[in-house]
Amino acid sequence: MSPARRERLMVLIVGAGGLSQTLLRPTLAAAGHNVQAAPTPADALRLFRALSPQIVLMDLAMHEGEPLALMADFLRAAPELVVLALTPPGTVDKAVAAMRAGAFDVLALPFDEAQLRTATQAAAEEATARASGRLPPIRRRQTAGEGELVAATTDRTAFIGSSEAMERVHRIIASVARSQATVFITGESGTGKELAALAVHARSGRANGPFIALNCGAIPPDLLESEVFGHVKGSFTGAISDKPGAAAAADGGTLFLDEVCEMALPLQTKLLRFLQTSTIQPVGAVKPRRVDVRIVCATNRDPLDAVRRGQFREDLFYRLYVVPVHMPPLRDRGTDVVEIAEAALARFAAEEGKRFEGMTAETRRMLIAQDWPGNVRQLLNVMRNAVVLNDGGVLRPDMLPIHMVQAAMNFEPARPEAEPPALPTTGPQTLAEIERQAVEAALARHDGSVPRAARELDVSPSTLYRKLEAWAKRR
Repeated sequence: MSPARRERLMVLIVGAGGLSQTLLRPTLAAAGHNVQAAPTPADALRLFRALSPQIVLMDLAMHEGEPLALMADFLRAAPELVVLALTPPGTVDKAVAAMRAGAFDVLALPFDEAQLRTATQAAAEEATARASGRLPPIRRRQTAGEGELVAATTDRTAFIGSSEAMERVHRIIASVARSQATVFITGESGTGKELAALAVHARSGRANGPFIALNCGAIPPDLLESEVFGHVKGSFTGAISDKPGAAAAADGGTLFLDEVCEMALPLQTKLLRFLQTSTIQPVGAVKPRRVDVRIVCATNRDPLDAVRRGQFREDLFYRLYVVPVHMPPLRDRGTDVVEIAEAALARFAAEEGKRFEGMTAETRRMLIAQDWPGNVRQLLNVMRNAVVLNDGGVLRPDMLPIHMVQAAMNFEPARPEAEPPALPTTGPQTLAEIERQAVEAALARHDGSVPRAARELDVSPSTLYRKLEAWAKRR
Protein backbone atom coordinates (compact mmCIF):
# COMPACT_ATOMS: atom_id res chain seq x y z
CA MET A 1 0.00 0.00 0.00
CA SER A 2 1.42 3.41 -0.96
CA PRO A 3 2.21 6.07 1.66
CA ALA A 4 -0.45 8.36 0.17
CA ARG A 5 -3.06 5.70 0.74
CA ARG A 6 -2.01 5.07 4.36
CA GLU A 7 -2.18 8.75 5.31
CA ARG A 8 -5.28 9.61 7.31
CA LEU A 9 -7.05 12.58 5.76
CA MET A 10 -10.09 14.58 6.78
CA VAL A 11 -12.90 14.08 4.25
CA LEU A 12 -16.14 16.06 4.20
CA ILE A 13 -19.20 14.71 2.33
CA VAL A 14 -21.66 17.43 1.34
CA GLY A 15 -25.17 16.21 0.51
CA ALA A 16 -25.50 12.80 -1.27
CA GLY A 17 -28.52 11.75 0.83
CA GLY A 18 -28.69 8.05 1.71
CA LEU A 19 -25.68 7.32 -0.49
CA SER A 20 -23.53 9.05 2.10
CA GLN A 21 -24.32 6.39 4.70
CA THR A 22 -24.57 3.31 2.46
CA LEU A 23 -21.51 3.75 0.24
CA LEU A 24 -19.46 6.91 0.69
CA ARG A 25 -18.75 6.87 4.44
CA PRO A 26 -18.04 3.12 4.74
CA THR A 27 -15.71 3.08 1.73
CA LEU A 28 -13.76 6.16 2.83
CA ALA A 29 -13.56 4.98 6.43
CA ALA A 30 -12.28 1.58 5.27
CA ALA A 31 -9.49 3.43 3.40
CA GLY A 32 -8.42 4.91 6.73
CA HIS A 33 -9.80 8.42 6.40
CA ASN A 34 -11.62 10.52 8.97
CA VAL A 35 -15.05 11.10 7.43
CA GLN A 36 -17.74 13.64 8.32
CA ALA A 37 -21.04 14.23 6.52
CA ALA A 38 -22.95 17.47 6.04
CA PRO A 39 -26.48 16.95 4.70
CA THR A 40 -27.14 20.68 4.06
CA PRO A 41 -25.08 23.68 2.87
CA ALA A 42 -25.39 25.28 6.31
CA ASP A 43 -23.95 22.14 7.94
CA ALA A 44 -21.23 22.06 5.27
CA LEU A 45 -20.10 25.63 6.02
CA ARG A 46 -19.98 24.95 9.75
CA LEU A 47 -18.02 21.69 9.42
CA PHE A 48 -15.71 23.11 6.76
CA ARG A 49 -14.63 25.90 9.10
CA ALA A 50 -14.32 23.56 12.07
CA LEU A 51 -12.53 20.63 10.41
CA SER A 52 -10.45 22.17 7.55
CA PRO A 53 -10.86 19.03 5.39
CA GLN A 54 -8.30 18.07 2.73
CA ILE A 55 -10.95 16.41 0.50
CA VAL A 56 -14.59 17.36 -0.13
CA LEU A 57 -17.14 15.14 -1.92
CA MET A 58 -19.67 17.64 -3.28
CA ASP A 59 -23.13 16.48 -4.39
CA LEU A 60 -24.13 18.76 -7.29
CA ALA A 61 -27.69 17.40 -7.22
CA MET A 62 -28.47 19.01 -3.85
CA HIS A 63 -31.80 20.84 -3.94
CA GLU A 64 -30.77 23.29 -1.22
CA GLY A 65 -28.53 26.23 -2.01
CA GLU A 66 -26.11 26.42 -4.94
CA PRO A 67 -23.59 23.56 -4.67
CA LEU A 68 -21.29 25.00 -7.37
CA ALA A 69 -21.17 28.35 -5.58
CA LEU A 70 -20.49 26.57 -2.28
CA MET A 71 -17.67 24.60 -3.91
CA ALA A 72 -16.18 27.84 -5.27
CA ASP A 73 -16.33 29.38 -1.77
CA PHE A 74 -14.48 26.39 -0.34
CA LEU A 75 -11.76 26.58 -2.99
CA ARG A 76 -11.30 30.32 -2.49
CA ALA A 77 -10.87 29.76 1.25
CA ALA A 78 -8.55 26.74 0.79
CA PRO A 79 -6.85 26.69 -2.66
CA GLU A 80 -5.13 23.40 -1.81
CA LEU A 81 -8.49 21.65 -1.26
CA VAL A 82 -9.28 18.62 -3.46
CA VAL A 83 -12.93 18.41 -4.56
CA LEU A 84 -14.63 15.33 -6.01
CA ALA A 85 -17.93 16.37 -7.63
CA LEU A 86 -20.83 13.89 -7.70
CA THR A 87 -23.16 14.49 -10.68
CA PRO A 88 -26.48 12.91 -11.71
CA PRO A 89 -26.37 10.58 -14.74
CA GLY A 90 -26.36 12.24 -18.15
CA THR A 91 -25.65 15.76 -16.85
CA VAL A 92 -22.55 16.59 -18.85
CA ASP A 93 -23.20 20.31 -18.29
CA LYS A 94 -22.83 19.88 -14.53
CA ALA A 95 -19.59 17.94 -14.98
CA VAL A 96 -18.23 20.67 -17.24
CA ALA A 97 -19.22 23.41 -14.79
CA ALA A 98 -17.64 21.50 -11.90
CA MET A 99 -14.31 21.07 -13.70
CA ARG A 100 -14.26 24.72 -14.70
CA ALA A 101 -15.02 25.71 -11.11
CA GLY A 102 -11.96 23.79 -9.89
CA ALA A 103 -13.08 20.22 -9.13
CA PHE A 104 -10.25 17.68 -9.26
CA ASP A 105 -12.45 14.96 -10.73
CA VAL A 106 -16.07 14.09 -11.43
CA LEU A 107 -17.95 10.93 -10.44
CA ALA A 108 -21.15 10.47 -12.45
CA LEU A 109 -23.92 8.53 -10.70
CA PRO A 110 -24.42 5.64 -10.55
CA PHE A 111 -20.93 4.45 -9.61
CA ASP A 112 -19.80 1.38 -7.69
CA GLU A 113 -17.42 0.90 -4.78
CA ALA A 114 -14.45 0.13 -7.05
CA GLN A 115 -14.90 3.40 -8.98
CA LEU A 116 -15.24 5.31 -5.73
CA ARG A 117 -12.06 3.74 -4.31
CA THR A 118 -10.08 4.60 -7.43
CA ALA A 119 -11.28 8.21 -7.47
CA THR A 120 -10.75 8.79 -3.75
CA GLN A 121 -7.29 7.19 -3.82
CA ALA A 122 -6.27 9.59 -6.60
CA ALA A 123 -7.80 12.48 -4.61
CA ALA A 124 -5.86 11.42 -1.49
CA GLU A 125 -2.59 11.34 -3.43
CA GLU A 126 -3.38 14.77 -4.87
CA ALA A 127 -4.19 16.19 -1.43
CA THR A 128 -0.94 14.82 0.01
CA ALA A 129 1.05 16.26 -2.91
CA ARG A 130 -0.55 19.68 -2.51
CA ALA A 131 0.04 19.70 1.24
CA SER A 132 3.73 18.85 0.78
CA GLY A 133 4.21 21.46 -1.94
CA ARG A 134 5.13 18.90 -4.61
CA LEU A 135 3.84 19.39 -8.14
CA PRO A 136 0.93 16.99 -8.63
CA PRO A 137 1.15 14.57 -11.56
CA ILE A 138 -1.25 14.76 -14.49
CA ARG A 139 -4.19 12.51 -13.82
CA ARG A 140 -7.03 10.95 -15.74
CA ARG A 141 -9.67 13.65 -15.77
CA GLN A 142 -13.02 14.62 -17.23
CA THR A 143 -12.31 17.08 -20.03
CA ALA A 144 -14.60 20.06 -19.96
CA GLY A 145 -15.12 20.45 -23.67
CA GLU A 146 -16.00 17.00 -24.92
CA GLY A 147 -17.06 14.77 -22.02
CA GLU A 148 -14.36 12.32 -23.13
CA LEU A 149 -12.08 10.57 -20.63
CA VAL A 150 -8.57 11.60 -21.61
CA ALA A 151 -5.41 9.96 -20.32
CA ALA A 152 -2.19 11.95 -20.36
CA THR A 153 -0.35 9.41 -22.48
CA THR A 154 1.88 9.64 -25.52
CA ASP A 155 -0.36 7.59 -27.81
CA ARG A 156 -3.40 8.67 -29.80
CA THR A 157 -6.13 7.58 -27.39
CA ALA A 158 -7.16 11.21 -26.96
CA PHE A 159 -8.23 11.35 -30.63
CA ILE A 160 -10.52 8.72 -32.12
CA GLY A 161 -10.44 8.65 -35.92
CA SER A 162 -7.96 8.05 -38.71
CA SER A 163 -9.01 10.59 -41.35
CA GLU A 164 -6.41 12.54 -43.29
CA ALA A 165 -7.46 15.72 -41.48
CA MET A 166 -6.77 14.14 -38.08
CA GLU A 167 -3.52 12.56 -39.27
CA ARG A 168 -2.34 16.07 -40.11
CA VAL A 169 -3.21 17.21 -36.58
CA HIS A 170 -1.26 14.27 -35.11
CA ARG A 171 1.82 15.09 -37.18
CA ILE A 172 1.85 18.74 -36.12
CA ILE A 173 1.39 17.88 -32.44
CA ALA A 174 4.15 15.25 -32.58
CA SER A 175 6.51 17.83 -34.13
CA VAL A 176 5.78 20.72 -31.81
CA ALA A 177 5.21 18.96 -28.48
CA ARG A 178 8.89 18.65 -27.47
CA SER A 179 9.63 22.29 -28.24
CA GLN A 180 8.86 25.27 -26.01
CA ALA A 181 6.92 27.05 -28.76
CA THR A 182 3.49 28.50 -28.01
CA VAL A 183 0.69 26.56 -29.71
CA PHE A 184 -2.45 28.31 -30.99
CA ILE A 185 -5.39 25.94 -31.58
CA THR A 186 -8.34 27.03 -33.69
CA GLY A 187 -11.56 25.23 -34.58
CA GLU A 188 -15.30 25.30 -34.22
CA SER A 189 -16.97 24.70 -30.88
CA GLY A 190 -17.00 21.02 -29.98
CA THR A 191 -14.10 19.91 -32.22
CA GLY A 192 -11.78 18.91 -29.36
CA LYS A 193 -9.45 21.87 -28.88
CA GLU A 194 -8.79 21.03 -25.22
CA LEU A 195 -8.03 17.44 -26.20
CA ALA A 196 -5.41 18.80 -28.61
CA ALA A 197 -3.93 20.93 -25.84
CA LEU A 198 -3.77 17.89 -23.55
CA ALA A 199 -2.03 15.91 -26.31
CA VAL A 200 0.60 18.65 -26.70
CA HIS A 201 1.19 18.63 -22.96
CA ALA A 202 1.27 14.84 -22.66
CA ARG A 203 3.93 14.49 -25.37
CA SER A 204 6.09 17.32 -24.05
CA GLY A 205 8.90 17.32 -21.53
CA ARG A 206 6.42 18.86 -19.10
CA ALA A 207 4.12 15.83 -19.04
CA ASN A 208 4.82 15.23 -15.32
CA GLY A 209 3.99 18.84 -14.50
CA PRO A 210 0.52 20.35 -14.08
CA PHE A 211 -1.92 21.01 -16.93
CA ILE A 212 -4.08 23.99 -15.97
CA ALA A 213 -7.04 24.91 -18.19
CA LEU A 214 -8.74 28.29 -17.96
CA ASN A 215 -11.76 29.31 -20.06
CA CYS A 216 -11.38 33.04 -20.63
CA GLY A 217 -14.96 33.30 -21.90
CA ALA A 218 -16.55 31.70 -18.82
CA ILE A 219 -15.15 34.07 -16.18
CA PRO A 220 -16.47 37.61 -15.55
CA PRO A 221 -13.93 40.18 -16.80
CA ASP A 222 -13.48 41.73 -13.36
CA LEU A 223 -12.41 38.34 -11.95
CA LEU A 224 -10.26 37.16 -14.84
CA GLU A 225 -7.05 38.88 -13.73
CA SER A 226 -7.29 37.21 -10.34
CA GLU A 227 -7.99 33.85 -11.98
CA VAL A 228 -4.92 34.14 -14.23
CA PHE A 229 -2.38 35.86 -11.97
CA GLY A 230 -3.84 35.27 -8.49
CA HIS A 231 -4.35 37.69 -5.63
CA VAL A 232 -3.20 38.27 -2.07
CA LYS A 233 -5.44 38.27 0.97
CA GLY A 234 -7.27 41.55 1.44
CA SER A 235 -6.47 42.91 -2.02
CA PHE A 236 -10.18 43.37 -2.74
CA THR A 237 -13.55 42.64 -1.15
CA GLY A 238 -13.97 38.89 -0.86
CA ALA A 239 -10.23 38.08 -1.04
CA ILE A 240 -10.25 36.16 2.26
CA SER A 241 -7.02 34.26 1.51
CA ASP A 242 -4.11 34.21 -0.91
CA LYS A 243 -4.88 32.61 -4.27
CA PRO A 244 -2.05 31.49 -6.56
CA GLY A 245 -3.87 31.91 -9.89
CA ALA A 246 -3.68 29.72 -12.99
CA ALA A 247 -0.24 30.94 -14.13
CA ALA A 248 1.38 30.07 -10.79
CA ALA A 249 -0.50 26.77 -10.56
CA ALA A 250 0.90 25.83 -14.00
CA ASP A 251 4.52 26.48 -12.96
CA GLY A 252 6.61 23.69 -14.46
CA GLY A 253 3.78 22.62 -16.77
CA THR A 254 1.28 23.95 -19.29
CA LEU A 255 -1.26 26.75 -19.06
CA PHE A 256 -4.16 26.30 -21.50
CA LEU A 257 -6.07 29.52 -22.24
CA ASP A 258 -9.32 28.54 -23.91
CA GLU A 259 -11.43 31.17 -25.72
CA VAL A 260 -8.41 33.50 -25.50
CA CYS A 261 -10.01 36.00 -27.91
CA GLU A 262 -12.65 36.72 -25.25
CA MET A 263 -10.01 38.17 -22.91
CA ALA A 264 -10.51 41.86 -22.06
CA LEU A 265 -8.00 44.26 -23.64
CA PRO A 266 -6.48 45.47 -20.32
CA LEU A 267 -5.71 41.89 -19.32
CA GLN A 268 -4.26 41.20 -22.78
CA THR A 269 -1.61 43.83 -21.98
CA LYS A 270 -0.68 42.02 -18.77
CA LEU A 271 -0.63 38.67 -20.54
CA LEU A 272 1.76 40.09 -23.13
CA ARG A 273 4.08 41.31 -20.37
CA PHE A 274 3.90 37.87 -18.74
CA LEU A 275 4.92 36.22 -22.02
CA GLN A 276 7.82 38.65 -22.44
CA THR A 277 9.18 38.45 -18.88
CA SER A 278 7.94 35.08 -17.52
CA THR A 279 6.96 36.90 -14.34
CA ILE A 280 3.57 37.34 -12.68
CA GLN A 281 2.34 39.82 -10.11
CA PRO A 282 -0.81 38.75 -8.23
CA VAL A 283 -3.45 41.40 -7.57
CA GLY A 284 -2.35 43.32 -4.49
CA ALA A 285 1.19 41.87 -4.45
CA VAL A 286 4.21 44.17 -4.16
CA LYS A 287 6.81 42.05 -5.94
CA PRO A 288 6.56 39.94 -9.09
CA ARG A 289 7.66 36.30 -9.18
CA ARG A 290 9.12 34.21 -11.98
CA VAL A 291 7.32 31.10 -13.27
CA ASP A 292 8.17 28.49 -15.90
CA VAL A 293 5.03 27.97 -17.97
CA ARG A 294 4.29 26.89 -21.52
CA ILE A 295 1.28 28.57 -23.10
CA VAL A 296 -1.24 26.75 -25.28
CA CYS A 297 -4.28 28.77 -26.30
CA ALA A 298 -7.43 28.18 -28.31
CA THR A 299 -10.38 29.98 -29.85
CA ASN A 300 -13.40 29.14 -31.97
CA ARG A 301 -13.23 32.58 -33.60
CA ASP A 302 -11.05 33.83 -36.44
CA PRO A 303 -8.20 35.45 -34.46
CA LEU A 304 -7.11 37.67 -37.37
CA ASP A 305 -10.67 39.00 -37.64
CA ALA A 306 -10.58 39.78 -33.90
CA VAL A 307 -7.32 41.69 -34.49
CA ARG A 308 -8.85 43.64 -37.39
CA ARG A 309 -11.85 44.55 -35.24
CA GLY A 310 -9.58 45.83 -32.46
CA GLN A 311 -10.78 43.15 -30.04
CA PHE A 312 -7.42 41.37 -29.82
CA ARG A 313 -4.01 43.03 -29.61
CA GLU A 314 -1.93 42.53 -32.75
CA ASP A 315 1.36 42.24 -30.83
CA LEU A 316 -0.18 39.62 -28.52
CA PHE A 317 -1.55 37.70 -31.51
CA TYR A 318 1.89 37.42 -33.11
CA ARG A 319 3.40 36.46 -29.75
CA LEU A 320 0.90 33.61 -29.35
CA TYR A 321 0.41 32.53 -32.97
CA VAL A 322 3.71 30.63 -33.28
CA VAL A 323 2.55 27.12 -34.20
CA PRO A 324 -1.09 27.03 -35.38
CA VAL A 325 -3.11 23.81 -35.07
CA HIS A 326 -6.55 23.72 -36.68
CA MET A 327 -9.02 21.14 -35.38
CA PRO A 328 -11.17 20.06 -38.35
CA PRO A 329 -14.97 20.06 -38.04
CA LEU A 330 -16.58 16.64 -37.81
CA ARG A 331 -18.28 17.04 -41.21
CA ASP A 332 -14.80 17.10 -42.83
CA ARG A 333 -13.57 13.93 -41.11
CA GLY A 334 -15.40 11.30 -43.18
CA THR A 335 -15.81 7.95 -41.44
CA ASP A 336 -14.28 9.27 -38.20
CA VAL A 337 -17.86 9.98 -37.13
CA VAL A 338 -18.60 6.23 -37.14
CA GLU A 339 -15.46 5.38 -35.14
CA ILE A 340 -16.30 8.02 -32.53
CA ALA A 341 -19.97 6.94 -32.41
CA GLU A 342 -19.08 3.27 -31.91
CA ALA A 343 -16.65 4.09 -29.10
CA ALA A 344 -19.23 6.36 -27.46
CA LEU A 345 -21.95 3.72 -27.82
CA ALA A 346 -19.81 1.13 -26.03
CA ARG A 347 -18.84 3.53 -23.25
CA PHE A 348 -22.30 4.94 -22.59
CA ALA A 349 -23.86 1.46 -22.69
CA ALA A 350 -21.39 0.31 -20.02
CA GLU A 351 -22.19 3.35 -17.88
CA GLU A 352 -25.95 2.76 -18.19
CA GLY A 353 -25.69 -1.02 -17.67
CA LYS A 354 -27.14 -1.87 -21.12
CA ARG A 355 -26.01 -4.20 -23.91
CA PHE A 356 -25.67 -2.72 -27.39
CA GLU A 357 -24.24 -4.84 -30.20
CA GLY A 358 -22.97 -2.20 -32.59
CA MET A 359 -25.05 -0.39 -35.21
CA THR A 360 -26.61 -1.16 -38.57
CA ALA A 361 -25.07 -0.07 -41.88
CA GLU A 362 -28.00 2.30 -42.39
CA THR A 363 -27.26 3.94 -39.03
CA ARG A 364 -23.64 4.45 -40.06
CA ARG A 365 -24.70 6.04 -43.34
CA MET A 366 -27.11 8.34 -41.52
CA LEU A 367 -24.39 9.48 -39.09
CA ILE A 368 -21.96 10.21 -41.93
CA ALA A 369 -24.63 12.17 -43.83
CA GLN A 370 -25.24 14.65 -40.99
CA ASP A 371 -23.66 18.13 -40.98
CA TRP A 372 -22.91 18.02 -37.21
CA PRO A 373 -22.84 21.78 -36.50
CA GLY A 374 -22.05 20.93 -32.88
CA ASN A 375 -19.22 18.59 -33.94
CA VAL A 376 -17.99 15.89 -31.53
CA ARG A 377 -19.93 17.34 -28.62
CA GLN A 378 -23.19 17.03 -30.55
CA LEU A 379 -22.37 13.48 -31.67
CA LEU A 380 -21.70 12.40 -28.08
CA ASN A 381 -25.02 13.89 -26.97
CA VAL A 382 -26.82 12.00 -29.75
CA MET A 383 -25.23 8.71 -28.72
CA ARG A 384 -26.01 9.32 -25.05
CA ASN A 385 -29.63 10.04 -26.00
CA ALA A 386 -29.87 6.79 -27.99
CA VAL A 387 -28.44 4.70 -25.14
CA VAL A 388 -30.63 6.26 -22.45
CA LEU A 389 -33.91 5.99 -24.39
CA ASN A 390 -33.45 2.45 -25.77
CA ASP A 391 -33.02 -0.93 -24.11
CA GLY A 392 -30.14 -2.27 -26.22
CA GLY A 393 -29.52 -4.52 -29.19
CA VAL A 394 -28.26 -3.27 -32.56
CA LEU A 395 -28.55 0.52 -32.91
CA ARG A 396 -31.05 1.28 -35.70
CA PRO A 397 -31.85 4.66 -37.29
CA ASP A 398 -35.23 4.82 -35.53
CA MET A 399 -33.40 4.72 -32.19
CA LEU A 400 -31.68 8.02 -32.94
CA PRO A 401 -33.21 11.39 -31.98
CA ILE A 402 -36.26 12.08 -34.14
CA HIS A 403 -34.84 15.23 -35.77
CA MET A 404 -32.01 13.13 -37.29
CA VAL A 405 -34.50 10.69 -38.80
CA GLN A 406 -36.56 13.56 -40.21
CA ALA A 407 -33.46 15.17 -41.71
CA ALA A 408 -32.53 11.87 -43.37
CA MET A 409 -36.03 11.74 -44.92
CA ASN A 410 -35.54 15.30 -46.29
CA PHE A 411 -38.31 16.48 -44.03
CA GLU A 412 -37.72 19.69 -42.08
CA PRO A 413 -40.28 20.41 -39.38
CA ALA A 414 -40.84 23.94 -38.17
CA ARG A 415 -39.19 23.16 -34.83
CA PRO A 416 -36.99 20.05 -34.43
CA GLU A 417 -37.36 18.29 -31.12
CA ALA A 418 -33.62 18.74 -30.48
CA GLU A 419 -34.10 22.51 -30.13
CA PRO A 420 -35.07 23.92 -26.74
CA PRO A 421 -38.82 24.61 -26.76
CA ALA A 422 -40.07 28.16 -26.47
CA LEU A 423 -41.29 29.23 -23.07
CA PRO A 424 -45.05 28.72 -22.83
CA THR A 425 -47.13 31.84 -22.77
CA THR A 426 -50.71 32.27 -21.61
CA GLY A 427 -51.20 35.84 -22.75
CA PRO A 428 -49.33 39.10 -23.31
CA GLN A 429 -45.74 39.03 -22.09
CA THR A 430 -43.99 41.74 -20.12
CA LEU A 431 -40.91 43.44 -21.51
CA ALA A 432 -38.83 41.74 -18.80
CA GLU A 433 -40.08 38.30 -19.89
CA ILE A 434 -39.29 39.00 -23.54
CA GLU A 435 -35.81 40.27 -22.58
CA ARG A 436 -35.06 37.17 -20.53
CA GLN A 437 -36.17 34.83 -23.34
CA ALA A 438 -33.95 36.71 -25.81
CA VAL A 439 -30.94 36.43 -23.49
CA GLU A 440 -31.47 32.72 -22.80
CA ALA A 441 -31.91 31.99 -26.52
CA ALA A 442 -28.66 33.83 -27.34
CA LEU A 443 -26.78 31.93 -24.63
CA ALA A 444 -28.13 28.63 -25.99
CA ARG A 445 -26.94 29.51 -29.50
CA HIS A 446 -23.43 30.24 -28.18
CA ASP A 447 -22.98 27.24 -25.84
CA GLY A 448 -23.42 29.42 -22.74
CA SER A 449 -20.68 31.93 -23.66
CA VAL A 450 -21.72 35.24 -22.12
CA PRO A 451 -19.21 37.36 -24.13
CA ARG A 452 -20.39 35.92 -27.47
CA ALA A 453 -24.07 36.24 -26.52
CA ALA A 454 -23.41 39.84 -25.45
CA ARG A 455 -21.87 40.63 -28.84
CA GLU A 456 -24.94 39.24 -30.63
CA LEU A 457 -27.29 41.25 -28.41
CA ASP A 458 -25.10 44.38 -28.67
CA VAL A 459 -24.72 44.81 -24.91
CA SER A 460 -21.71 44.58 -22.61
CA PRO A 461 -20.90 41.18 -21.02
CA SER A 462 -21.09 42.76 -17.55
CA THR A 463 -24.74 43.67 -18.25
CA LEU A 464 -25.56 40.03 -18.97
CA TYR A 465 -23.67 38.81 -15.90
CA ARG A 466 -25.69 41.18 -13.70
CA LYS A 467 -28.98 40.06 -15.25
CA LEU A 468 -28.11 36.35 -14.90
CA GLU A 469 -27.13 36.86 -11.28
CA ALA A 470 -30.39 38.70 -10.56
CA TRP A 471 -32.50 35.98 -12.22
CA ALA A 472 -30.64 33.27 -10.30
CA LYS A 473 -31.35 35.05 -6.99
CA ARG A 474 -35.05 35.28 -7.85
CA ARG A 475 -35.16 31.54 -8.55
